[in-house]
This record gives sequence, C-alpha cells and structure tokens, in this order.
Amino acid sequence: MRSEALEKALAPYAAFEDGKRLRAGFTTGSAAAAAAFAAATLLFSGERSEAVLLQTPVGALLPIPIESAEFIDEGGIVTALAAVRKDAGDDPDVTDGLLFYASVRTEGSGAAGKSERGESAAAQAGTEKVPAADASALPVELCGGPGVGRVTKPGLDQPVGAAAINRVPRNMIADAVREAYRASAVPALSRGERIVVTISCPEGEEKAKKTFNPKLGIEGGLSILGTEGIVRPMSRRALIETIVTDVKFHLTARDCLLAVPGSYGLHFLEDHFGLGAADPVVMSNFVGETLDAAVQYGAKGVLLAGHLGKFVKLAGGIMNTHSREADCRLELLAIHAFRVGAPRELVTAVLAAGLTTEAVRLLKESGYLNATSKSLLTAMEHAVQSRVRGETEIGILVYTLEDGVLAESQNARDLMRRSIGGGEI
Repeated sequence: MRSEALEKALAPYAAFEDGKRLRAGFTTGSAAAAAAFAAATLLFSGERSEAVLLQTPVGALLPIPIESAEFIDEGGIVTALAAVRKDAGDDPDVTDGLLFYASVRTEGSGAAGKSERGESAAAQAGTEKVPAADASALPVELCGGPGVGRVTKPGLDQPVGAAAINRVPRNMIADAVREAYRASAVPALSRGERIVVTISCPEGEEKAKKTFNPKLGIEGGLSILGTEGIVRPMSRRALIETIVTDVKFHLTARDCLLAVPGSYGLHFLEDHFGLGAADPVVMSNFVGETLDAAVQYGAKGVLLAGHLGKFVKLAGGIMNTHSREADCRLELLAIHAFRVGAPRELVTAVLAAGLTTEAVRLLKESGYLNATSKSLLTAMEHAVQSRVRGETEIGILVYTLEDGVLAESQNARDLMRRSIGGGEI
C-alpha cells in the first residue's frame, strides 16, 4: 500500500475513465533512481532512509519508499545496496510490483566505500576529498546488472552493447547519486575516484519475455525507461476527449491545425523549423480521432508531422499508431521499397531489420530511401484523405531524427505557416 505522501504527490497525474479514478505511478527509471539515491545516501552518509524525495523530469517531487538498504561486501569492496518496489498505479504494467535494486560503490585511487565502522577509507588514509560543492562534476559510471536488458540491435536509445537504461533515467540516476554525495555530512570520495552504480531486477529477465524487448533487440531483461518519471494511467476515452478539446481550442484562433504525436515532434519542429513558439495539437497515437475532430469543428487544413516509426503505419490505413493496435512498420517499408525497384535481398533485409531505424539505414545505404519515402507518403496521403473524405486540406511531413525530413506533401510548408499564424518557415 502506497504512503499518503506519495498518493498526494501523484494525485495531479491521475486520470478518469467511466467515472473511475485511475491512479498514477512512477516509472522504472524513477524506481532505479530512488534506489540509487538511497544506496548512495547510505554509502556516503551512513544513513538508512525509509523514503527518498526524488525530483522527476516534470518537476514533481516523489517521496518513494525504500524497501531495504544495507552494506554488502563485494570481494573486499564495501558497497551500499538499496531496493525500491515499482508502483505503476492503475496502469497495466508488467513491471508493477517488481523490486529494482541499485548498488553503489566507489572505485579508483583512494578509498572505495566505507569500512565496517562506517568511516570512509579516504578519511582513514587522509586523502584529499572532493568538496561537496563540486559534486556535479563527479564521474558516475552506470551498469546494468541481472534482469536489466542489453541492447543488441542499432537504432535504440542506447548503443549496441550498452545496458538498456535510457538517457533520461541515466541522467536521473546520476543526479540522484550526486545529490546524495552533496548532502552527505562527511564526503567520502577522494579525487581520482568514480562512483559505480549497478541497476538490477531479479525478476526482470523472466518478465521481459512478456514485453516487446525481444523483438526490439533487447536481450536478458527489462528496459529502464521513462521520460517524465511518472506513469500516467492510460485512459483511452480521456485522452481522446482531451485531444478533441485541444482541436476545438486551436480552431478558435486560426483555421488550420498542426498536429504531432508527442514530444519528439515538438522538438523536431523547433530544431528544424524554428517553431519554438508553436503550439501544435498533441494527438498521441490517435491520428484518426484527431482528423475526425478537425473535420467536425471546421478546420480548413491539417498538417500531420511525425516520425517515420509511427507514421509509416498510416500508409497501411492504420489510424491508431499504438503498437498494441497494429505493428506492420517493416512490412510496409518492405512493400514500398519493392514498389520502387529495390532488389529482393534488400527487401528481405528490411523485413528482418527488427527496428524502423535499422530498416531506414539499410534503405539509405542502398540508395532507396528517398524513393521509398515518397512512395510511402503517397499511400499516407491517400489513406488520410479517405479518412477526412475530402472535407479539409491535408498535408503530411515525415522525418527521422538521424536523417531529418524524409518526405513531405507539396502543401506542407504552407499548412505549417497557416497553422502558426504566418511568418517565415
């Protein structure tokens, strides 16, 4: 049972469906960061915490309970180990209730951890210590232990061979450890040392078989994920109602809409077109419902801008891009590569790629990416036009983070300009 303090902190992120309140939770990234925070606090300050106050990327402070915290001896190196039980709230999540562990130790010149008396070996040896004010510069090495997957295919958040701990959780873990060091009464780290953090999940390898990790090329365990640090419970009806309300609101200011699936689209438009002040409709996976609302409330035009990994599904007439609904990305890429003359060997390799990013790389290296993208765009335009029945002007812009704009409708820039109220694009 979660604490009253945690319930209160997560309350603003709850959702409602059919009159029922759906509780929010915290991500595997937050669980790992909180465990690392508790372990680092034990290592540097000698204090065992019942809960730690974790700063999430969205600004929420979560008082996350600590299941256990103890010193262990790893081959003569004293290490602090702490555990956090993942709480996904009312979101259906295979990781809910799992224990995530973080071990923290120091390596390098000088001391490594604390002695049995709790006094740092650096203090015993009299070596120079890093001032707490310099904590932000402390090197933190992050490792994946048992139950945490390892990346085996290119195109994911981390490179091949790395632990499947995504960028945002990596930053959260490092920040938490450095904060624990900064807050410690007796800094234990000597110059030349580094902090080594290992994240593990005893049940992770078995649970990962129920996720998309094996298909994505993540082997041996779970991924440590989360861009916000908070699990927002999925309520399809509430999401669609929010999107419809957003469409109505935007159409009070102008008659054209710019719609993106999420934060990747926002960042891409800002970086490539300078649309920092743009306020597009965020449609999540609900492309069809967004288009329906646009037609219903009189939009004169809609520009859909999205990553190929999602938008390739539009070429097959799939208007809900969530992988639970349909996942034929590689099949569509392969079909359109074949249509523009790609050899059988390349088509076969695209089908076997496992990831959209890898398929795009293969097409690019073989010289077929441009033609394939244009063929896909034509199919996307046809499917989307069928959805709106010609009742509003439609444009599509498709990109990848690595290659930029892959294909765009002839009217895409004009619709972009009209949807933000004019100006240079």
